[in-house]
Amino acid sequence: MSKYAIRLTVFALFSVLLATTPAVRQAYAGGDPPASDPPSSSKKKNGGTSHREEPAFVNGYRAAYATIYDRNDYAAAIDQLKALGHDDNAAVANLIGYSYRKLGDYKVSQIWYERALKADPNHVKTWQYYGLWQVEQGNRDQAQYHLNRLAQLTGTSSEEYRSLAAALDKQPGTGLVY
Repeated sequence: MSKYAIRLTVFALFSVLLATTPAVRQAYAGGDPPASDPPSSSKKKNGGTSHREEPAFVNGYRAAYATIYDRNDYAAAIDQLKALGHDDNAAVANLIGYSYRKLGDYKVSQIWYERALKADPNHVKTWQYYGLWQVEQGNRDQAQYHLNRLAQLTGTSSEEYRSLAAALDKQPGTGLVY
């Protein structure tokens, strides 16, 4: 069997596994968390294997995701995400930024959100979470810019758009954290 056929078979099996894994849906302030499936990447590593095809990356990403959204242990999640060795991936960088934001380290959080957008200027969750960061910082004009960007990327009916729009609708200075 050729390498191509083996890779295609593994990818097909992995895709079926991902498609049949139930998604945990909980309500979170600021909207639903990003999909628990690891982010795909067009960058290749290890002789042509994408991040999504690396079992260690997939398992590590899922573990970090659970650490964030199930246990709210942001410091541990940061360590887990950095240990993946793929912090140039927009979804990974976004979750690191989110974790720092939840820990109250807004300067470092901002660095990670910008890193995520540099890796993927169309990364929807980063536009949402960075927009929520802007709301928390009182930067309503910048948050509006992020909301407009989400409208361009997803339309106005997406969960990401509605979450940021709801945060912007609240009165400034209410002290709400998203």
